Amino acid sequence: MGRSDLLRRWVLASTLGEVVGLGSTGLLGWLLVGRAGEPVAAAAVLAAFGLAVLSGAVEATVVGVLQHRAVHPWLPALRLRTWWWATLWGALAAYALGYLPSTLMGLGAASDNAPPVEEPPQWIVLLAACGLGLVAGAVLAVAQALALRRHVDGAWRWLPANMAAWGVGMPLVFLGMDLAFRDGGAGRAAAVVVVTLAVTGAVVGVINGSFLTRMVVPRVEP
Repeated sequence: MGRSDLLRRWVLASTLGEVVGLGSTGLLGWLLVGRAGEPVAAAAVLAAFGLAVLSGAVEATVVGVLQHRAVHPWLPALRLRTWWWATLWGALAAYALGYLPSTLMGLGAASDNAPPVEEPPQWIVLLAACGLGLVAGAVLAVAQALALRRHVDGAWRWLPANMAAWGVGMPLVFLGMDLAFRDGGAGRAAAVVVVTLAVTGAVVGVINGSFLTRMVVPRVEP
């Protein structure tokens, strides 16, 4: 098995992981945070933030298990528990970072004296999403890079790999969510969300998987 086999398995794992894992956590986040139509108490906003971040454990578990299965033939000494823990802590930190802006906005809305906030232009939102993806990608990758360092050469490259991947992937998520929740009904919204997550997972998998194949395959015996 060579580079193309690993990349194929990794992209498939990434695609399925984002559809199932991010889809589940996105639904939980919407139920916890997004359904409130009126300002709520600050304590409720903070509680929703904590629960939304903890929901990242769902995505971490799905993605971590699928990623480990994908790479296991090349890294048989890498234990599932090690990779899952690394993915979990990285995901929780990234989720905390990702939900922080909306939480701060929610805390502002909870104040009686809070002025109305105008929605910024879409290009600003997507640019901010790119920046968020760069930072979140680095945060997500730190623990995984530490888990990889005993098994591959140049494990530090996993940080720029995920920064690049999520710098592209996060704007796709924001753009897809914007399209999904325009007028068109629940069925259309669900279809757009699934397609968005599948495309995002595939793109992220291709980008960081391309780095991974160069890190892993040279160490595999013929």
